Amino acid sequence: MSASGFEAGSGSAAGGTPRSFGARLIGAFKLDASVFEEVEHDTSAFGQALAVVALTALAQAAGTFGETGSGGALASLVGGLVGWFLGTGLIWLIGVAIMNHTSDYGELLRTLGFAAAPGMLGVLGVLPLGPAESLLGLAIFALSTIAAVIAVRQALDVGTGRAIVVCVLANLVPVAVGLALGLLLAGTGALEAPAAGGHIGF
Repeated sequence: MSASGFEAGSGSAAGGTPRSFGARLIGAFKLDASVFEEVEHDTSAFGQALAVVALTALAQAAGTFGETGSGGALASLVGGLVGWFLGTGLIWLIGVAIMNHTSDYGELLRTLGFAAAPGMLGVLGVLPLGPAESLLGLAIFALSTIAAVIAVRQALDVGTGRAIVVCVLANLVPVAVGLALGLLLAGTGALEAPAAGGHIGF
């Protein structure tokens, strides 16, 4: 554990009491590393982390409701939860199983769950932002990336540089798999457009 004054399993500062869910959520928005350290060791914080991921997915769906409708909200919620579990598993595989850092799947789930908090800003998409909508997306991406690095750093008890490496590798793996599958399908002719009818193949 990094030297931040938190005791394993307590979910609170040494000699103090655990922060409320609201305080933790605000701290995650502020990229407060002590919040991620706290939820790492608080085994009861899984439900809170789940709530952050769900609220973030729904906030982002609300921001695009005019384009996606109610079906988009459900898809966003399911996608957010599945992505959280799978993404955490990938980071665990790289950071713990391969690079031999100390953590477990539950700790990473909790810290990365709270790292999703900046995504709640996606609800601002309901406003007529015009050109500023792109800036909002960029800000959410930047904040979410920084939060993820902090979450991984605290959970794996490594330096910032090593946490960045783990996050970059975790994002490159799906890209590499997608490229490999694309090349494989192309090699078998599965991606070739149909010869007849003049239709466009996707």
